[in-house]
Amino acid sequence: MAGTATTTGEAARRIGGGRPVRRGDRIFAGAASGAGVAILAVLAGVAVFLLVKAWPAITADPEQIPGDGGLVAYIAPLAFGTVLSAAIAIVLAVPMAVAVSLFVTHYAPRRLSQPLGYTIDLLAAIPSIIYGLWGIAVLGPAVVGLQQWLEEHLGFLPFFAGPASATGRTMLVVGVVLAVMILPIITAVTREVFAQTPRRHIEAALALGATRWEMIRMTVLPFGRSAIVGASMLGLGRALGETMAVAIILSVSGAVTFNLISSANPSTIAANIALDFPESSGLAVNTLIASGLVLFGITLVVNMAARAVIARGERERRA
Repeated sequence: MAGTATTTGEAARRIGGGRPVRRGDRIFAGAASGAGVAILAVLAGVAVFLLVKAWPAITADPEQIPGDGGLVAYIAPLAFGTVLSAAIAIVLAVPMAVAVSLFVTHYAPRRLSQPLGYTIDLLAAIPSIIYGLWGIAVLGPAVVGLQQWLEEHLGFLPFFAGPASATGRTMLVVGVVLAVMILPIITAVTREVFAQTPRRHIEAALALGATRWEMIRMTVLPFGRSAIVGASMLGLGRALGETMAVAIILSVSGAVTFNLISSANPSTIAANIALDFPESSGLAVNTLIASGLVLFGITLVVNMAARAVIARGERERRA
């Protein structure tokens, strides 16, 4: 009777929606929760560290800040250059990454798609300094003629007002190099999601007489919209924080300008920190850390915006 009562009690607990919790489940749940809390703690610690170290520069007399005009005047051109170079990279990389992903998953034969996918993934393993050397030694000189053509024919636009640089060390070259660097990141994510498009949707679209492009436009792209946004934000985060490639290529003048082909270029926050930190001391170090705090804030805002866009897309898809 006692055994029957125990069995009946366990069955009632199962019927009530619960099931015996195994020790492995508890350990895994605790480890996952601990990892999440640890990530938040590390993020908060980084933010507190940057704020504490940057506080002397924030509260200092503007005349003590390197340059002229105080902390805001020092950081503003760097933040502008950071956002501008990353924006160029995203504009160039996202369409190319989506096109490459579609080609690999829906156009290329299997004997070509797999080697091509592996080759693109290998681009992410190349050190950034190699990209910088390639940009200054190969790409920069190669685009000098293109930049002169842009000045002659599209000089009425502020992006190509000129005068064109004779060395190729311009914001345009930096944007192209950053686009190549983030291309494998965006491609890897979008390729995997495009490959998981429900086969029934694809076959239904083709059965209704859709061409391959119409099938992709009606099924694959809507299914992978959130992946495109998420992958783009991952690439944008990489472009915002890139250091050595930008430091090697860019000819810095400190000017705030949209001109992409001249020698007058704003630097980026990461590159400026890498170049000036070894020779800085005292309040100059606090000023560099304050610029790092701004970069931290920019990256945080970008990722929060990306999460909001992805969550909204998921809600619309469920609806």
